[in-house]
Amino acid sequence: MASGNRTGGFTKALAVTAIAAGGLALATAAGAAYAISRVARTVITPVRRRPQNQSVRAVDTARGTITLASTPDSRMPGRFGVFFDGDSGHAKVGGLLAMDESTVTRELERIEYGDLRPGRARISGYYYLQPEEPGFPVRSVEIPAELGQAPAWVFPADPSRADEGRWVIQVHGWGATRQEGLRAVRTFHEAGYTCLLASYRNDGDAPDSADRRYGLGGTEWHDIDAAIRYAIAEGAKSIVLMGWSMGGAVVLQTVTRSENLGRVAGIILESPVVDWVDTLEYQAHLLRLPEPISRGAIRLIESTWSGPITGQDAPIDLASMDFVARAADLTLPTLILHSDDDGFVPSTSSRALAEARSDIVTFVPFTVALHTKLWNYDETKWSTSITEWLDGTVHAPGE
Repeated sequence: MASGNRTGGFTKALAVTAIAAGGLALATAAGAAYAISRVARTVITPVRRRPQNQSVRAVDTARGTITLASTPDSRMPGRFGVFFDGDSGHAKVGGLLAMDESTVTRELERIEYGDLRPGRARISGYYYLQPEEPGFPVRSVEIPAELGQAPAWVFPADPSRADEGRWVIQVHGWGATRQEGLRAVRTFHEAGYTCLLASYRNDGDAPDSADRRYGLGGTEWHDIDAAIRYAIAEGAKSIVLMGWSMGGAVVLQTVTRSENLGRVAGIILESPVVDWVDTLEYQAHLLRLPEPISRGAIRLIESTWSGPITGQDAPIDLASMDFVARAADLTLPTLILHSDDDGFVPSTSSRALAEARSDIVTFVPFTVALHTKLWNYDETKWSTSITEWLDGTVHAPGE
């Protein structure tokens, strides 16, 4: 999954299914089958259009304020992006100024583009959109991957530290793009890292697979393996893999399946999917999907015969994506950042993995931050947690 309301496409589609399943759909076997197939397809189909599920109530450019409908996202402290007018506009919003039962007024930092006025919008963790915005040198590159050239952004380390050969490869989540990792560039740059923001199949940047379906990590890891090879060819001596949401599942698949891990020194997981079944059941429970529907969708995704229904070329082995059960297979130092009120990917599996592998896993809990908005909510805690882990674990004396 992805940060902000990019996950909204997933939730909205499941919500529509929940309504159908709760009504006449379950009255017949055909209705139930339709609901099951709809849920399964939603999970593995990349979203292209994001729902505008926020409302801009007022804009005062003279005072630099924006008033939004009161929602958990709009009430959260921190700084965020707001997409508006069907995603044709984007603005940066900052601190809370006032709120009542129905509205929240925040600082309007900047309108990047578009005509901001009352209407439908969506709040996003995407504070930066362009690679130049974090303020560091950047170049666009093409990574030779399994399906073709996968675009990436590379932010070189400060020249005074480039010979250390420290790289981080960031892996975005479900329905997201490379932009997701832009907010993390400063943290890694200041730690002496070259930062590579990767793309992978079916994300709208990298080449599509033949079926144009997500593998939930089971296929995307090949593209991150290619990014590792690229980094090594460019001089990387020590690599950290960072996965956001579903990107965490991709990273976990990479570190248990790649043959190019000799220079991978650790992994960082932000609001990660550690166990897909746990995540899907959690979503189904939130949306009050009947258990036969949610369990049927999971079985459909895993079945060898379901391709004509789901559109996927091959079944997805969800059991192999349960890294609580597979905790013994992990060997690299791991940092997990997760909010206990994530609201999309439960922190239960992250906590369980940290407990099972306390020898290698450091868990940093957040509250209030929701899904993949930890940086947006508390940039200082987020950045400090990463920097201290890098210094104390990955680059500790003797490492």
